[in-house]
Amino acid sequence: MSEMGLVVVGAAGRMGQALIRAIHATDGARVAGAIERPGSPHLGKDAGELAGVGSIGAAISDDPLPVFAKADGVLDFSAPAASVEFAGYAAQARIVHVIGTTGCTQADDAKIAAAARHATIVKSGNMSLGVNLLAVLVEQAARALDAADFDIEILEMHHKHKVDAPSGTALLLGQAAAAGRGIPLAGNDVRVRDGNTGPRKAGSIGFATLRGGSVVGDHTVILAGAGERITLSHHAEDRSLFASGAVKAALWARGRKPGLYSMRDVLGLG
Repeated sequence: MSEMGLVVVGAAGRMGQALIRAIHATDGARVAGAIERPGSPHLGKDAGELAGVGSIGAAISDDPLPVFAKADGVLDFSAPAASVEFAGYAAQARIVHVIGTTGCTQADDAKIAAAARHATIVKSGNMSLGVNLLAVLVEQAARALDAADFDIEILEMHHKHKVDAPSGTALLLGQAAAAGRGIPLAGNDVRVRDGNTGPRKAGSIGFATLRGGSVVGDHTVILAGAGERITLSHHAEDRSLFASGAVKAALWARGRKPGLYSMRDVLGLG
């Protein structure tokens, strides 16, 4: 099979450059195009030179339609509104769309799911093997430990430039905990505590968010019982692990029927 041509959205950003480097280092994949926002000072530049891998013949463009038409897939860690738009373009082009964007609303997710009727979409709050394995362990632990005896708290910290909270990874872990408990996360989550909150609601899943410095991503799930605590953690030290996971997801999705998949599917952790 020929190399898979991949388009990188947000190619000039930190994550975009990491994706360019990951594709360049992966057998069976090549950079087929690079997209940036209109007005970006990087338009027209070679995406490989910007990412530090040398010229690769992929000039950064602000027009996704002709770029998508020549590609086999797109890697997208952008913003919710942009990801919804790109999902539509991917559906039109019948190509793979890997979405690592976080902060999507229920309405955004519904539009992405609709696009997945025609495009093969892999969407995850985190693309790393470690985090997705952690989610499986959290689900198992939540299932094994009675909600009346163990409270669940999720603590996450990211760099000061991150704009959404809780992180997509924290929500992924919260959804895993809720699945283990057999309850929906919505309505059982506690996102903010301030003032006289009263005692903790039994069975709820709490979130705490920290922001600062250059932290790539730290996530800890605490299952707190009477006289004991179980702590499950993951610490990301380099965003290249997310980029490598996204490329792996694209290669896995190539040739699969349209639908909405997750990294658990990619990694065989379902």
